[in-house]
Amino acid sequence: MFSKYILALFVYVVSVSCCWVSSAQADRVYLDFSAQDVRKIVVAVPSFTTEGVQNKTGRNIADLLGKAIELHGFVDIVEAAKYGDLQNGNWQALGVDYVVVGQYSLDGTNITVEGRLLNVAENRLLAGRRYKGNEAQQDDMTLRLADALIEEFTGELGVSRTSIAYISDATGRKEVYISDILGRNQRQVTRHKHLCVSPRYTPDGNSLAYSTYHRGNQDLYITDLRQSQITRSLSRHKGMNLAPAFSPDGKRMILTLSKGGSPDLYLMTSEGKIIEQLTRNAGINVSADYSPDGRLIVFVSDRSGKPQLYTMDLSSKNVKRLTFKRSENSEPAWSPKGDQIAFTGMVDGHYQIFVMDTEGKNARQLSDGWGDFESPNWSPDGKMLVFTRKRNGKSDICIVGANGKNMRVLFTFKGNQSYPQWSPRPQ
Repeated sequence: MFSKYILALFVYVVSVSCCWVSSAQADRVYLDFSAQDVRKIVVAVPSFTTEGVQNKTGRNIADLLGKAIELHGFVDIVEAAKYGDLQNGNWQALGVDYVVVGQYSLDGTNITVEGRLLNVAENRLLAGRRYKGNEAQQDDMTLRLADALIEEFTGELGVSRTSIAYISDATGRKEVYISDILGRNQRQVTRHKHLCVSPRYTPDGNSLAYSTYHRGNQDLYITDLRQSQITRSLSRHKGMNLAPAFSPDGKRMILTLSKGGSPDLYLMTSEGKIIEQLTRNAGINVSADYSPDGRLIVFVSDRSGKPQLYTMDLSSKNVKRLTFKRSENSEPAWSPKGDQIAFTGMVDGHYQIFVMDTEGKNARQLSDGWGDFESPNWSPDGKMLVFTRKRNGKSDICIVGANGKNMRVLFTFKGNQSYPQWSPRPQ
C-alpha cells in the first residue's frame, strides 16, 4: 500500500512451485480455527539459509515471517533459541506441529526466497513456495510467503500484506494515518491540522476517503495512496458529509448528508454526484455499510428513539429493524463473506463489540473487560476484527478473532489511535 512499493509491484516477478506428498491437492483437509475450544498450532521458523549457511539476512526473513504468521491468531511461534535456530531440531520433543524450512539466494541485486512447510507428525512436506524479485522486495516476498503458508493451513490466503487506516492525535491534532498490519511503515496521510474522522478505503485499496473540518465544515475528501501530494474533495454540502460506504464495484457510495436539516443517507456516484436520497423524515441515519453482493445496506437510525441497526434493500427500499436488545447499537460492519454483521452495543454503560447473523439473530459479545470497545471492522478474510479500545483516556487499536479469541493490542504508537479500517488485500 505504500508509495515506495507501487512501482516495484508493477515489475514484480513471482514464480510459485508446490511440492505435494499427498496424492492430490483436492484431498487436502484444511484446519478450522473458528471453534471456541481449538488449540493453537505450534510452528518453528528457523533462520533461512543461503548455500546451507545461516546469517543475519536469513534470520531477518524468519523473524518477519514468524510475526506475520502469528498475527493470524491461531499460531504460536517457538523461540529459535529453544532449538538452536537449526533446521533439523528435535521437533516432537518441543511439541512443534509444523516447521518452515526456508532458504534464499542472491544473484546480483535479485533475491529468491523459498519456504517449505513440514508436517512434523506425518514427517512430510505439504508445499513449497518460491518468490523472485529485487532485494528491495525482500519483505514483500516474505509476507507473500506467509500468506501462502496461511492458505496451506486454512484454505484461504492470509492478510499479512494488508494495512490499517486510522485516526491518530500524535501531532496534537486528529489526522489520518496508515500502517502495515505489523505496525511498520507508519505513514501520515493528512496534514490539515484540524479534526479528521472516519477513514474509508475504496474497494481496490488504492484510495482513502475521510471527513475533515479544516475548512470549517465537515467535508468529505479522498486521497490516492499511491502518491503523497494531492487530496481532492468528494462532497462539500453544508453540514455533515460523513463516512462513505463504497459499493463493492467502487462506482457508488452512500453518504450521510445533513444539507436538508436532518442527517440522512444519500446514494451518490464515486465522484460525489447525488443519485437519490435513501432516507427521509426518519430521525438521524448514519454509518451505512454495503453487503458484499451490493443488494443491501446496514445502517444506524434513531427513528425508534435510540440508535439501532436496520437493513435496507436498495432495489425496493424496504427497511427492516435488526436489533432490539441493548439500549444502543451502532457502527455496523458487514462481513466479507456476507454472513455476519459486527457492531457496537451498549452493555452496563459501556460499549462492547458484538457479531450477529444478517437477520439480527444469534448475537455474540466478542469483547470483554473494562473500558469501551468501538468501531469494529473486518479483516479481508472475515476471520478477525480490528477495533478501538478506550481505557483511562488512552485509545488503542486491537484485534480479535471472529470467534472472540486472542484479543490483543495490534500496535502501539505515540498518542491515541481510533476509527480503524482494514484495507483490502493488495494486488
